[in-house]
Amino acid sequence: MPTRPSSRSSSKKPLALGAVVVLAAGLLGFVSYRATAPGAPASDTPAAVAGTTGPDDDVYPELAKLARREAGDKLAQGRTDAPVVLIEYADFQCGYCGKFARDTEPALVEKYVRNGTLRIEWRNFPLFGKESEAAARASWAAGQQDRFWAFHRAAYADGAKEKGFGEARLRALAKEAGVKDLDRFARDTQSQEAASAISRDQEQAYGIGATSTPSFLVNGHPLAGAQPTAVFTQAIEAAAAEAANVGSAGEDAR
Repeated sequence: MPTRPSSRSSSKKPLALGAVVVLAAGLLGFVSYRATAPGAPASDTPAAVAGTTGPDDDVYPELAKLARREAGDKLAQGRTDAPVVLIEYADFQCGYCGKFARDTEPALVEKYVRNGTLRIEWRNFPLFGKESEAAARASWAAGQQDRFWAFHRAAYADGAKEKGFGEARLRALAKEAGVKDLDRFARDTQSQEAASAISRDQEQAYGIGATSTPSFLVNGHPLAGAQPTAVFTQAIEAAAAEAANVGSAGEDAR
């Protein structure tokens, strides 16, 4: 679970997202610290749950509002009106992000995205230099041809990270992902639109206090690290139940 290099901390400051979000930013930073602190359990073991808050605790409505729910979002999957939105802030060079992508996310898609309960929104949060930035741009470019999630799978496949994310390798990943117009892909990768999209995602991550990858929000509940699938299941089901209760209360009021 990579943490943000210290050189970044002085150049990036939390966004002015409101007092509640600033307070919540401290929580996400603390959760990230607990999950990466010396002596903390490895985040791929059940004991690592001790490094997070419970799914019924520390839910911030202002953080929940960061879900974009945009129709046609190339870097999202699931219904725009799904009761639960999981936002992931991740880096393609992050080993724990890859673990989540391979071991946990497919189960969440099968169980919750397919039945309309969950929407997953990706945020590019490159932390580790030029190749992280390049991979983030390439993922966005693949998305412009509706191949983001296929690129995501290829980039997080076992052994993919060790091959690096140089220009030729990214083109090969795009081809593997089924990107049809590779010349357009190359142009989009270098475009100002790609740079702006990556910057927007980064600023949001820094603004809520994310200090490591992967970091998540589940309807405003922060989670840090490639936690066991059960942690995400518990958080999603708690959020879905809360959303259902809020909806029922609104119907009763009518």
